[in-house]
Amino acid sequence: MKAVVQRVSWAKVSVGREEIARIDQGFMILLGVGVEDDEQEAKKLAEKIIKLRLFNDEQGKMNRSIKEVEGEILCISQFTLFADTRKGNRPSFTGAAPGEKASELYRSFCKFLEEFLGKSIQTGRFGADMNVELLNQGPVTILINTQES
Repeated sequence: MKAVVQRVSWAKVSVGREEIARIDQGFMILLGVGVEDDEQEAKKLAEKIIKLRLFNDEQGKMNRSIKEVEGEILCISQFTLFADTRKGNRPSFTGAAPGEKASELYRSFCKFLEEFLGKSIQTGRFGADMNVELLNQGPVTILINTQES
């Protein structure tokens, strides 16, 4: 699995002209599911993200987790994180999991986020053409690849 975790002041996602989810301070996560990923990786990644200390403490150091600041999460599926651009100019997405498997693991990942965070999270609409807006705070953007950890 690959995740892009952005610390945000706010984020929202729309499908067409309909806003389907919005958060205030927290994480906007883009999640890519690979062909070799499984539920254990989803659980491990969700736990890692909840424990990341990316929010400032009283001294201005990134030392607090999303749970500690009672932040919110917006999670969006994004198969293009598995783009392979090594050959030619048209990306290949053969490393991305097929739709059914990716949808199942995306839902599991979101369920694990909720479990570890202790509250509901917001999500995009799997497979939809979405418009995502956010205000990246910091900016802080972390890339996580479970195949490299």
